[in-house]
Amino acid sequence: MNALNSEAFTLLDQHILWSDMIGNILGLITLALGWRRSLWTWPVQFLSGLVLFGAFFGHLTGSAGKQVVVMVVALYGWWQWNRSKGRSEDGQITPRFATWIERAAMVGAAAVGTVAVALLFKAHPSLSWDPWPDAYIFVGTIVAMYAQARGMVEFWIAWLLVDLVGVPLNFANGYAFSGFVYVIYGALVLWGMRDWWLRSRKASQPALEGAPA
Repeated sequence: MNALNSEAFTLLDQHILWSDMIGNILGLITLALGWRRSLWTWPVQFLSGLVLFGAFFGHLTGSAGKQVVVMVVALYGWWQWNRSKGRSEDGQITPRFATWIERAAMVGAAAVGTVAVALLFKAHPSLSWDPWPDAYIFVGTIVAMYAQARGMVEFWIAWLLVDLVGVPLNFANGYAFSGFVYVIYGALVLWGMRDWWLRSRKASQPALEGAPA
């Protein structure tokens, strides 16, 4: 796996690793497929986690462990979307807004999870290079993936909140390619959120009386 951690190229005096580049390109593809509500978003997400796990395993145990969690959630998303497939006219999952109870549960889980993970990272410094923002991004990513698996429009908002910290953090820590990718994430998130938002409103509109079901 040393090849994954070798330098691919230099961009603006920043050394871009193969693992950083491949993992984040797969992440972009994942988000684009999620926008299209394609079931393939989950296998690609799993592959992205697998690539990064291979890059981190053996020297960055915490980062490798986080990728295991990402892959498990990707498997859950695959299972959940397979169960839900066919609910909309185009055969894809139907986006919906979360209930207030679901929103409160996700916010609460994100807050408690961030504190718990950050304290774990602080207790074991080898697990993270910046405990609090790293925990925020990690837990926020898991919450976003869970909301996506449930077909909630709010998953895009969760990704935006992750981007707000992820962009400056990656640039500050020398992960320039990841920083640029997070900027592109932001644009995809805005477009994807608009598409899911409109589809959820269309799905919630009652059929006209006398119209075919």
